[in-house]
Amino acid sequence: MTTENDASIQVDEVAEDVAPDQVIDPVATLTNDLQRVQAEYANYRKRVERDRSLAHEMAIGAVLTELLALLDGLDRAEAHEELTGGFKAVADQLHAITARIGLEKYGVEGEAFDPQIHEALMHEISSDVTVATATKILQPGYKYKERILRPARVSVTDPAEE
Repeated sequence: MTTENDASIQVDEVAEDVAPDQVIDPVATLTNDLQRVQAEYANYRKRVERDRSLAHEMAIGAVLTELLALLDGLDRAEAHEELTGGFKAVADQLHAITARIGLEKYGVEGEAFDPQIHEALMHEISSDVTVATATKILQPGYKYKERILRPARVSVTDPAEE
């Protein structure tokens, strides 16, 4: 419990920092301190929530990255028509689950080459294109939210010099 002597000591301590002709309102000083502490706490909570969200996204991204080899194997089996019956149902369910989580497959033949999302494995020159183009998708790329988990591995065709 604060006594009158304790209150005068606190006011005296605050008064040391101010010129003698100025009068300090202890209520205003304490109110300002309280507002500052509340703002610091609100900023702390926002930072912790942002860090928690980022850690959650990174953990999901790590798990999805581990599944990419499995998804590639399923795509190859489907391309060779070896995926039938119960295995096809499991593959479809796995694709649906990863899509629901937010995994996106990208990479389309004929789109402009972008080194931010594509990895060039082969290079050709042709007069059929006007800009660098991903002409063959050797391995599709995957992203989770806006984060690239694996770039699309492509064959790039550059325009021929005139």
